Amino acid sequence: MRTHKSTVLAAAAFAALSLGLTACGGGDTGAKDAGSASSSQSAAGTTGTTTGGGTAAAGEADQTGAKSGSGSTGGSTATGGSTSGGTGTTGSTAGGGSTTGGKTSATAPACAYGDVKVTAAKADEVPTEHIVLTATNTSSRSCTLLQYPLIAFGPIQTAKDVPAVAKSKPAAPVVLKPGAPAYANVRIALGGAHEDNKVVREFNVNLFAAGGPAEGSIVVKAPAGGLAVDEAVAKTGYWTYELRNGADEF
Repeated sequence: MRTHKSTVLAAAAFAALSLGLTACGGGDTGAKDAGSASSSQSAAGTTGTTTGGGTAAAGEADQTGAKSGSGSTGGSTATGGSTSGGTGTTGSTAGGGSTTGGKTSATAPACAYGDVKVTAAKADEVPTEHIVLTATNTSSRSCTLLQYPLIAFGPIQTAKDVPAVAKSKPAAPVVLKPGAPAYANVRIALGGAHEDNKVVREFNVNLFAAGGPAEGSIVVKAPAGGLAVDEAVAKTGYWTYELRNGADEF
């Protein structure tokens, strides 16, 4: 009986010891779990902080990017401005173009001898001291009648040059549309019979090209009865759209 009781007591003591140890172990485990939980929360907090920092950094990066983008956009705008400026310059050169677009005189080539027909008529005076030359554009395009008629009252190689009267020069060259005429007043004598006068039945007229006298000569028939020409006093006016008082009186 006593032995059985001792055994029972020993077993009970062992059981109590085991429970105590279990309880202690459980406490440690709980502490460890609590520590782990705390660590997890701290880690989470740290992570959150890091994430927050990352977000802030991202925000700064976005702002920087936005600023950079603005700068870039500004640069593009500036570049665009340059491009626009370049276009303006081109336009201005075309403006020279506009000046070129001052059309006719700039675009119409010089009239060649095959482009015009030249006729002569006596002025309404007695005796005849002047004739009027009429140049008509017989081509299908506009052309520029430059300077004045180069007249030869006789063989071209030996005829005296007929000088031009400066005051009759128009402000701009004459541009003839197809079928349009231009005129030049020409003095041929000082009136009355003179021993130096010669009768001319026909004469030659040359035109000017851009660089000087043009090739080719137009043969002009004198009015009925011929012309009494004194080469020593002969002079010509410039080509003009119409004869003008003063400018074409000489």
